[in-house]
Amino acid sequence: MANTDFSSQYSDAGFWGKVKTYAKAAGRGVLEQALKMYYSATDPDTPLWAKTTIYGALGYFISPIDAIPDLLPAVGYTDDLGVLIAAAAAVAAYIKDEHVQKARETLRQWFKD
Repeated sequence: MANTDFSSQYSDAGFWGKVKTYAKAAGRGVLEQALKMYYSATDPDTPLWAKTTIYGALGYFISPIDAIPDLLPAVGYTDDLGVLIAAAAAVAAYIKDEHVQKARETLRQWFKD
């Protein structure tokens, strides 16, 4: 699985479909990571190499094939979170405060808190 390029699994429709369908199951931690990277990837200031890294991580998140099946209670999204955190660390310089704030605002609207 380490050599698989998940960026080809990424699509906007696939991302938003996964997020909306599995928001509660994935949890806020996973979604916040995914959303702030999504907003960074859509920023024209983010360089191509960083976007490729982000889309690879988001592709893994939406892919039905991953190390731990997402349907497993409590642990299904731990691998997704790990991939998202690793990618976020690699592109941290391009995740702006505005991306973080937009992700948090989106979560507040979804989870109504």
